Amino acid sequence: MNLPRIIVADDHKILAECIRKLLEPEYEVAATVSDGHALLKAASIHAPDLIILDIAMPLLNGLEAARQLKSKLPAVKLIFLTMNEDPDLAREAFKLGASGYLLKKSAASELFQAIRAALKGKIYTSPQVARAMEDAFILKPDGGKIRKDLTARQREVMQLLAEGKSMKEAADILSLTARTVAFHKYRMMEGLGLKTNADLVQFAVKHHIVVGLNA
Repeated sequence: MNLPRIIVADDHKILAECIRKLLEPEYEVAATVSDGHALLKAASIHAPDLIILDIAMPLLNGLEAARQLKSKLPAVKLIFLTMNEDPDLAREAFKLGASGYLLKKSAASELFQAIRAALKGKIYTSPQVARAMEDAFILKPDGGKIRKDLTARQREVMQLLAEGKSMKEAADILSLTARTVAFHKYRMMEGLGLKTNADLVQFAVKHHIVVGLNA
């Protein structure tokens, strides 16, 4: 019998390898990766049944990676494993098609519970996050502040620049020319009314395009 195929994406490599060893008796862990671009590449190669991913990853955050993954592999199950308890992020993850949202302080048994639920087409949320989402919905029934009017490429460029990459470095990572990156940057800043690089960074953080590296 073929085991369900899983990819683990977390920029903390030791944690990713620990998750691999934890899961391997019951599942096939096809790859562990440490950034969002590597995740997209691995998913296209291995066609996993399920992906465990962090919210905060370099080059491409987990939410943007999820958006692109669901576009290319709509059947793949996504379980976010993160330190971030922000209910707006959790709600956005589920809007993007996630099957689970767990905190890294959860017990190992909870991860297995989430995986089994996801593979059966069900949803699993850590109880603490579920309560926070309920409270947030009462206070903000219209949802969080995740920005949606940027293109996928613009979100990638914004994340890289907000993380401190130069336009040339961002261009190399995205296989673009520096001129193209500059075009995206100034188009975004003009459209969003941003005046300085500091404004761009603040916008990226506020709208969860850049998430703290411990998330």
